[in-house]
Amino acid sequence: MFDVLLALGIRTGEILQVSVDDGVVEPLYADSPSRFPDGIVVDGREIYWTTMGRPTRRPDIPGEAGLDYSAPNGGIHAIKYDGTECRDVTTQGAITTGKQLAYDGAGGLYFGDREGFRVSRVGTDGSGLTDLVVNPRDDEGLGECIGVAVDTDSRHLYWTQKGPAKGGRGRIFRAGLDIPPGQTAFTRTDIELLWDQLPEPIDLEIVGDYLYWTDRGAPPNGNTLNRAPVPGPGERGTSPQILGGGFAEAIGLAVDSAIGMAYVSDLGGRIWRVPAAGGDPTVLADLHTPISGIAGLVLHR
Repeated sequence: MFDVLLALGIRTGEILQVSVDDGVVEPLYADSPSRFPDGIVVDGREIYWTTMGRPTRRPDIPGEAGLDYSAPNGGIHAIKYDGTECRDVTTQGAITTGKQLAYDGAGGLYFGDREGFRVSRVGTDGSGLTDLVVNPRDDEGLGECIGVAVDTDSRHLYWTQKGPAKGGRGRIFRAGLDIPPGQTAFTRTDIELLWDQLPEPIDLEIVGDYLYWTDRGAPPNGNTLNRAPVPGPGERGTSPQILGGGFAEAIGLAVDSAIGMAYVSDLGGRIWRVPAAGGDPTVLADLHTPISGIAGLVLHR
């Protein structure tokens, strides 16, 4: 059972600690507000998070869509649970746009690199940076990789490619954890397409026999929390169950299987509680700043 949620302030650069009992928010770490943090995970010793890096602004496009993150200045960083001893896991220029992050329980971090059009793996000590999925670049963002999840029991990697904003062309894929001998990355024959024509899938997590994911696409199926049974080998995914909706651009996801509760963060600055089997979302905390990734943390047991 989680004691707190760790939440990333995408504009402020902060890592915030949110009590799951009463929603009280406390600052844990203040990073540079210009690095734009996105994904966060813990491994029992440290907290890891990705940054998208410093964007440039396209003057002809207003709002978020006008931010260009194509410069390779994203990264992965780490701190202790008490917010001390910050270090860079990756070197400058190794990542284009770090997105959601997963840990495999054996020293490996997996992450989406949106403008890098890839999913990669690196050791928690910074060693062994490996590109697992490398997609061709396209103008619509169909090959941009965002969320990642790792199933260590079946040794599979899952990831989302959200497609264009509110485009209804999002997809979820699966591949093994190990690149076949003689290859530098997975090929098309190594990859299974599980779901397509989704609104805009973002973060995802495997809990038991279910895959959960957030979606920031257009209503009624977008801006939702979804789940569906994990497909068997060679099978396509079934229609997802919408567990809750009405979020303000749903991003982060943390599922506490011990109590059957899912937590969703959104760019409206709120963290929501949603019963993991479905039900009405309730607000745990309003942080008054856009929140990207979240992760559950056990402190006292």
